[in-house]
Amino acid sequence: MTMITNTKMNRIRRITGGAGLALVFFLTLTGCNGGNDEASAKPGRPGGRRPGASEAARGGPGGKPPLPTAAVAVEQVRWGDIATYYSATASLDPNKEADVLARVNGIIQSLAAEEGDRVAEGQVLIEIEDAEYRHRVTQAEVELHQQRLQLERSEKMLAQGLVSAEAADAARSQMKAAEAAWELATLELSYTRVQSPFSGRVVARSVDQGRTVSNGTVLFTLADLSRLLARVHVPAREFRNIQTDQPVQLVVDSTGDRLEGHILLVSPVVDSASGTIKVTVEIIDFPSSTRPGDFAEVSIVTDRHDGVLVVPRIAVQTDHEDKVVFIADGEKAQRRVVEIGFEDDQFTEILAGVDEGDSVVIQGQRSLADGQKISILEKLNLGGDGSNGSDSSEN
Repeated sequence: MTMITNTKMNRIRRITGGAGLALVFFLTLTGCNGGNDEASAKPGRPGGRRPGASEAARGGPGGKPPLPTAAVAVEQVRWGDIATYYSATASLDPNKEADVLARVNGIIQSLAAEEGDRVAEGQVLIEIEDAEYRHRVTQAEVELHQQRLQLERSEKMLAQGLVSAEAADAARSQMKAAEAAWELATLELSYTRVQSPFSGRVVARSVDQGRTVSNGTVLFTLADLSRLLARVHVPAREFRNIQTDQPVQLVVDSTGDRLEGHILLVSPVVDSASGTIKVTVEIIDFPSSTRPGDFAEVSIVTDRHDGVLVVPRIAVQTDHEDKVVFIADGEKAQRRVVEIGFEDDQFTEILAGVDEGDSVVIQGQRSLADGQKISILEKLNLGGDGSNGSDSSEN
């Protein structure tokens, strides 16, 4: 009986153990399948497989699209001349300016010029009442005539020995004094007709008809506007190749007009207080809208490089510490790091990084990427700053 019971118990253990192993195997398979399903359902979790990941890396379906073809404009690298400038703001002054003063006392009888009028040298501007001065001339003429007669009598009497030589000399001196008095009276009479000292424009009128003026009263202010002058104080350290007759560029603040001038005078000394040298610039040709008193930015060449490689200034960009340009290489844009030299308001000197004849992108370069496909068009109307470069050629 005991033997039968043990045999049955051993069979039960074998069956139960096999079933337990089968159950463990089943649960293991279920757990693996469930993990894969969860990972598939949540691709964002670590270890999960993201559908289309390989296609996205290739820019295919499900990934970031490739960059569009950029429409750009280009210009060729060429040889040219470029200079460095010292710029400063200066006022534009007339070539000559002067106050016209009264030389005698009197009442203004008439005005012959007004502000803004063009006047010629010697032209009458004002007439002062002259009756008193004419009378003085008449008196001087009478006195001069009397002294001449007295001198003639004295010389005859001296010849006859009737008067001394000293008396004849005194008569001669009195005649010269009368002659001088007549000349002075005549000169004062001429001052009643106030004349222009030079040809120019009436800048200001300071008196009215009927006003009483005295010697030294300002009547008019005249200016010679045939030429304009700009006086600039250049630091001595910037003074390298500055010399007379050197061309100068100016931009008028109020109108934006660009003017051409030349250096007329260079001071031979340095101002010890400011460390500057005064340079006078002459402007001969200028529009009527440019007036004395306007301010202008004056640019004087301080150094110059001739026969160097230059590109339009807008083609050069700053990328961190690098200066870069984009070159049109077939149908693709190629990024180039360049070394620059002088710069002016239009061009930049290139010391290294490009060659003559290379086509640099001057519009559309701001958003270009190295190797991006490009379409070269005519110069775009982008305001000259090359700020838009992502337009597709299909558009």
